[in-house]
Amino acid sequence: MQRRKSKIILIYFFLLIILGSINNLSLKKITFNKVENINISGLNNLDHKVIKKEFNNLNLDNFFFLDGSAIRKIIDSNALIEKYKIFKKYPSTLDIKVEKTEFLAKINKNGSIFIIGSNGKLTKYNLLNNDLPFIFGNPNISDFLNLKEIIKNSKISYDEIKNFYFFKSKRWDLELRNKILIKLSKNNIKDSLDNAYEFLVDERFKNINVIDTRIKSQVILND
Repeated sequence: MQRRKSKIILIYFFLLIILGSINNLSLKKITFNKVENINISGLNNLDHKVIKKEFNNLNLDNFFFLDGSAIRKIIDSNALIEKYKIFKKYPSTLDIKVEKTEFLAKINKNGSIFIIGSNGKLTKYNLLNNDLPFIFGNPNISDFLNLKEIIKNSKISYDEIKNFYFFKSKRWDLELRNKILIKLSKNNIKDSLDNAYEFLVDERFKNINVIDTRIKSQVILND
C-alpha cells in the first residue's frame, strides 16, 4: 500500500516538472484569438445593427472563453427573437442563427400600443403591423397565447379575426373581418369555434351578425 502511494506521488511529481517546463517556456508565447466576426442571420438590417451594437459592449477578446450567459442575456432580452442557436467557428467567428417571433395581435398597455409576439413578449407598435387584430381588455399574455393555440386547432382561421374582446370573467368574444361577432363559452372554446364555423359556411345563415355559443350544446343566432 505504501509502495503504491509512493508511485502515485512520483507520477504527480514528474507531471508537475513537465507542465512547469512547458509553462515556463511557452506561456508568454500563447495568444488567444479575439472574436473578429459576429454573423447574425434571420433579422433585417436595422434589427441586426441594434443587437450587433449590444454585442460590441461585451468583452470579446477571448474566443475560447466567451461569456455565454452574457450573450444569451442580450438575445433573450430582444422581443423580436423567438429561437436562436449559437455556433463558434474557429478561429474567430461567432455565428448566431435567429428565428424571428411571429407577430400576433395589438394591445393597449398603460396608454401605449404594443404588439404581442408568439414568444409572449411585447414590442412597440409601428404602422407596418397595422393589419393585426386588436385585443380589447386586459388579459394575461399567457391567456391570449392559449386562445391562439386553440384557434389554431379549430376550424376557424386566425386570419379571419379582426378583434378580440376579453372580459373580467376570462371569457372571450371574437369579431371577424366580415363583422360577425362570435361569443365564446368560457370552458369549451374549441367546441364553440367549431360550432360557429358550421354556421359561417352555411349559405342559409349569411345574414347573421352574432353567433352566441356561450351555452354548451346550444347556438343562438341574432340577425
